[in-house]
Amino acid sequence: MNSVASEVLPPSADTDVPLGSAAEDMVPVADTGAGRGPRWLDDWLDANLTRVMSWRRTLHAYPELMREEFRTTETVVGILRSLGLEPRVLPIGTGVICDVGSGPRCVALRADIDALAVTENTGLSFSSRVPGVSHACGHDVHTAILLGAAAALASAPELPGRVRLLFQPAEEEPGGAHDVIAAGGLDGVERIFGLHCDPKIEVGRIGTKVGPVTSACDLLELRVAASGAGGRDELSSDVVHALGVVATGLPAMLARRVDARAGTVLAWGLMDAPETPCGTLREGVLRGTLRTGDPLVNAQLTDLVEEIVGWLLRPTGVRFELEHVRAVPVVDNDLDSTVVLQTAVAAALGPQAVVPTTQSCGGEDFGWYLEHVPGSYARLGTWSGEGPQGDLHQATLHVDERALPIGVRTMVHTALTALTASGGPEAEPPACSAAVQRVV
Repeated sequence: MNSVASEVLPPSADTDVPLGSAAEDMVPVADTGAGRGPRWLDDWLDANLTRVMSWRRTLHAYPELMREEFRTTETVVGILRSLGLEPRVLPIGTGVICDVGSGPRCVALRADIDALAVTENTGLSFSSRVPGVSHACGHDVHTAILLGAAAALASAPELPGRVRLLFQPAEEEPGGAHDVIAAGGLDGVERIFGLHCDPKIEVGRIGTKVGPVTSACDLLELRVAASGAGGRDELSSDVVHALGVVATGLPAMLARRVDARAGTVLAWGLMDAPETPCGTLREGVLRGTLRTGDPLVNAQLTDLVEEIVGWLLRPTGVRFELEHVRAVPVVDNDLDSTVVLQTAVAAALGPQAVVPTTQSCGGEDFGWYLEHVPGSYARLGTWSGEGPQGDLHQATLHVDERALPIGVRTMVHTALTALTASGGPEAEPPACSAAVQRVV
């Protein structure tokens, strides 16, 4: 399909950016799923894979932090409109929702579009041109893959229903998923699916897991204030002592009150009590993150933390305020949706591409979608198979671009498999091979 814009440069880009003719001059990476169909998908990737690579490199060169993804949003909208689609920007001004196809049934595919405050150190010719900001979590890859899936789906002679494309802003901090949901992103959606780069998995493989695949992440902020006379130590409570009691006591008590199998971890990021020229300190703050891999435990933590903090601080005599924010829930993959995804991967790439993955302590706001509709979140292998594997949120993150066509094929096949599964999310999942079933 040649109507896709061959030049998708960011607005106000410098004329020397070596990306304008990239789609024409770039050598495409190997497409390991070529020939597995459907025919229109094979044809589209054969003709346009360099475009997907060019989109990814353009996005990579111009990363934007959460809620500042205006250039990225404009780029996404421009590509989708060139396909004859009708994207709409979220009311907050960044992020895009767009449907492909028609009919009463609808499944959603999601990609996050924001970057991190990390200075890139990869040496790539298309490295970040924004000081102190880079796509160190692979969201440029996610966005390019979903754009490729959109273009491929738009080239299909017909589709068995609607595919909703969710280009979500602000994943790296809480809020972006809520903005998509508030804008109607899940209205009428039966299931939702997502992919995330994983440099620990070799390219050509998709890591899947039924049940929890990430951890919930809560934000804690404790503010304490001294009671008594400010200039008389013997008449005032000790703020620093109170902070220390909680900093050491709360993790210790949680380790004894919460089942160790839940993987609950509290990490403090800040302890501060502003210095005073004379007298005792009057106030202080303690901030940290509380993670757990168990959705049931996560639901109990707010009351439990409040109980323990109150018990620890009561003897100190300080006044305190505790703010406990549920930042992201556990991404808890639905069984039937995961089987849909595994079946799709096997069809797109072969059964050997479906590999198991483990639950991480990382947070991911895809979990908010799964509190509204069933779905599954998988890991896209991006390690070349040689040299160090690297990790996410690192300045040296490198993605093997062979993951791009693999991601496009996975997304397209997942949408088609979900839409052709009879009867929606309450129906029986599609049949799958024994190799796929073992991964479940």
